[in-house]
Amino acid sequence: MDTDEFREERARMVEHQIAARGVRDPRVLAAMREVPRHLFVPETIQSAAYQDRPLPIGSGQTISQPYIVALMTALLEPSPGDTVLEIGAGSGYQAAILGTLVTRVITIERLPEIAAAARERLQQLGISNVEVEVGDGTMGFPSRAPYQGILITAATPEVPAPLLAQLADGGRLVAPVGARDVQELIRVRKQGDQMVREYHGGVCFVPLIGEFGWKGRW
Repeated sequence: MDTDEFREERARMVEHQIAARGVRDPRVLAAMREVPRHLFVPETIQSAAYQDRPLPIGSGQTISQPYIVALMTALLEPSPGDTVLEIGAGSGYQAAILGTLVTRVITIERLPEIAAAARERLQQLGISNVEVEVGDGTMGFPSRAPYQGILITAATPEVPAPLLAQLADGGRLVAPVGARDVQELIRVRKQGDQMVREYHGGVCFVPLIGEFGWKGRW
């Protein structure tokens, strides 16, 4: 249940943890105020939902800290007409944020139990433009390609080639790329046959497991 107290905590989260650290996109800030993060974590830790830190959601997975969610969303530059692919559904929180900003979100989760929980949570919240699929996210979801935005929410040694192939011309891909203990948050812009990279600071994510991820290397 969303209460006045949780809504006040969300407003403070956006003001002090996100806007104060440089995220300025008003649509992103509005989405962060709107989506109830506490409903995407276990009930036993809902009181910590609006702290600026990742939280466990079970099966060795986490929900990213609010600032990182907002930063990655802003870097994706989502537009209302976009179709976005997310790799790593997790709790469904990032997909819910994206769902308020674009036309359609396809999110892929490799763990069936995590995917089922995310799907149920999104349905309960009435978020109908997010589709949760089970599979190897490093392979993407070619049947709905091309995507104007692709967001990878787990650490990858390199951007998976299938995802670059599924990115629309002019599209943006945001991902944590690097070693297993620390990564660099990057944005890739597809400009014709060129992939232009930008670097946006150090991060630390759980591993992206799959054919084009950390398979056999973690």
